[in-house]
Amino acid sequence: MIGISKLYCSTVEPSDTLRYARHSGQLPSHLLQFSSDKKPVVVWNMTRRCNLRCVHCYAQSEDISYDNELTHEQSLAMIDDLAKFGAPVLLLSGGEPLVHPRLAEYAEYAVKKGMRAVISTNGTLITKEKAKILKAIGLSYVGISLDGLEETHDKFRGIKGSFQKALQGIRNCQEAGIKVGLRFTINKRNVHEIPGIFDLLEKMDIPRACFYHLVYSGRASAIADEDLSHEETREALDVIMARTRDLHDRNLPKEILTVDNHADGPYRILIPSARSGKGSRCAGTSSDE
Repeated sequence: MIGISKLYCSTVEPSDTLRYARHSGQLPSHLLQFSSDKKPVVVWNMTRRCNLRCVHCYAQSEDISYDNELTHEQSLAMIDDLAKFGAPVLLLSGGEPLVHPRLAEYAEYAVKKGMRAVISTNGTLITKEKAKILKAIGLSYVGISLDGLEETHDKFRGIKGSFQKALQGIRNCQEAGIKVGLRFTINKRNVHEIPGIFDLLEKMDIPRACFYHLVYSGRASAIADEDLSHEETREALDVIMARTRDLHDRNLPKEILTVDNHADGPYRILIPSARSGKGSRCAGTSSDE
């Protein structure tokens, strides 16, 4: 992960990390990459089920029940193990984590065990009531995926109206006082909409955005040839860097990050099997915290 706003716009000073002694358990989330103990942020794909059917889904998720997901007892035991290990952040993902009936319960349990709990979501299921619950249990951050502006996003997500529901989810989080950011997976179909995403950050006062490449698995394997070339990636980064600098020059600081793939750096992604109780593979999402 490259923190463009941190490195390019000097938004983090050495004193910022020294103030917290650089221990991951004491650092604010935006300084975790500077921790001295390098404990991993853990991403738990807690369910494969999803209410949308995205063309670039790494898990081929659908709105159906899947076998072999962790039991309640196994889920609590896993969170206990992560807390004992000292993982500073547990990111709840999927599929769509908000379709899981125990999402709030597990997030609250992780918080009580001393971890930050965050979620990565399509945002369509975040009602005002759900946002209030997530705030009350101590959720630190919500990362909401957008694939472009309305027409482009709805085509990616497979359901008309997904964009407006995601925007309402953002508003509901903001109203509840939860930090919320955007996640944007870049490919040939939507790279032209990066400026529009920056406009949206400014218009809706969203403090954070992360940009990703495709993960070549699941349904996304069918559009692997639509990933950007090296030259196109460089052009996209030039746009991202220029827009980031412009925001900071106008005293509108945003945290802008880019990630080579969805299993980057010190982050560990768990897709546990209820049969074995162990993680089966690494894939699929990134560290929004």
